[in-house]
Amino acid sequence: MGIFSSIMGAIFGSGSAQAQASPTAPAAPPAEPVDVAAIVDKAAASKGEKLAWRTSIVDLMKALDLDSSLTARKTLAKELSYTGDTNDSAKMNIWLHKQIMDKLAANGGKLPNDIQH
Repeated sequence: MGIFSSIMGAIFGSGSAQAQASPTAPAAPPAEPVDVAAIVDKAAASKGEKLAWRTSIVDLMKALDLDSSLTARKTLAKELSYTGDTNDSAKMNIWLHKQIMDKLAANGGKLPNDIQH
């Protein structure tokens, strides 16, 4: 199971179609939209630190109890077909966050208005 699948499983449930979706093709959306903010806010609150998951891929991964190391983010970038320079971590991180938010929305995730996707 890849990092992308782990993120999707943490949001939609590990047995969901979304958790099994490929990074390139969305799954059929769930019957009811999934409130991404409610799930991630709850997970982030349990960490005991302020996590800016709405803007940071690192904080999103931390909130979901996933490895947020540079190596893990490079792996995620590869899974999502990132074509930029993975050594420019700031640019890659911004791209990763946008891609994940886009994919959450495409798979039936309801995002708060303050998240651009």
